[in-house]
Amino acid sequence: MSAIYDRLIHWLISSLELETTLYHVGQYCGSWRASTTGKAPASFHLILEGRCYLHFPDRDPVVLEAQDAVFLLRDLPHFLSPYEDSVKPCDIKTMQPLQPALPDGTGLACGFFHFRGLAAELLVESFPDYLILRANEPGAEAARNIFTMIRQEAELSAETPSPLINRLTELLLFYLVRDLAKQSEIMEGAWAVASRPQFAPLLEKLLQDPGQEWSTDDMAKTVHMSRTRFFKQFVDVCGVPPAQFLLNLRMTIAAQRLRKGESITRVAESVGYQSPAAFTRAFKKAIGEQPGAYQRTYRN
Repeated sequence: MSAIYDRLIHWLISSLELETTLYHVGQYCGSWRASTTGKAPASFHLILEGRCYLHFPDRDPVVLEAQDAVFLLRDLPHFLSPYEDSVKPCDIKTMQPLQPALPDGTGLACGFFHFRGLAAELLVESFPDYLILRANEPGAEAARNIFTMIRQEAELSAETPSPLINRLTELLLFYLVRDLAKQSEIMEGAWAVASRPQFAPLLEKLLQDPGQEWSTDDMAKTVHMSRTRFFKQFVDVCGVPPAQFLLNLRMTIAAQRLRKGESITRVAESVGYQSPAAFTRAFKKAIGEQPGAYQRTYRN
């Protein structure tokens, strides 16, 4: 079970397409309030220095310390402030440069991120509304090292933030995804399939040979169930019929291989399509563009 779950984690993370955009880097001091609400579907806040509180409507405030990271996977009403009391008056102030450091300053790097592709659907729909990476948690040494690099990059220039901050932030999120998955906190979609002993062997076989002519009957036989029982339990666990799950899986694998530069014909065959035209139609319907155009995007 553990080996199957690890294989799923590694495959999904390697399949993810993530874009990040830095909004601003600097520090606030005094009475301030900051938020990315309404600016993008998903955003992040990295606490570079100091301390602050994350506020949501009708929820207890969340204290954030230096080197903590918050990833909001949905556009939630929220704000950061130096006060635990959410109703205490605050000004929406202009962010100042990180240097010189101010005695009561809170250093922040804030921005937006966007998951693309079907792998994201398998992940993000199963995630809670927001994720917090704590610097003081056991096993977070790698994350702390990344934070150190982000801080160093942030101090290079006050006018033009380093583009490496985007890439380092992506690494932080990937670490968090992996750790959450290993803790089995994500229990829907592909994660739910992997976590159920009756379905985990099937998922392993699908990942090993996505090009096989898998019918619902074949999948039911693999898990030693009747077709009716298998179909019902699979939909209850995963949320989609087995055939749709298999299509999503195949197209995610195909997208991953196209990004690596494999030919369209070879990729089509690897996921069960003898006709490149049929594969192209399926890929465009699932991904939103034809395989050739998709591949050129990643070559440019």
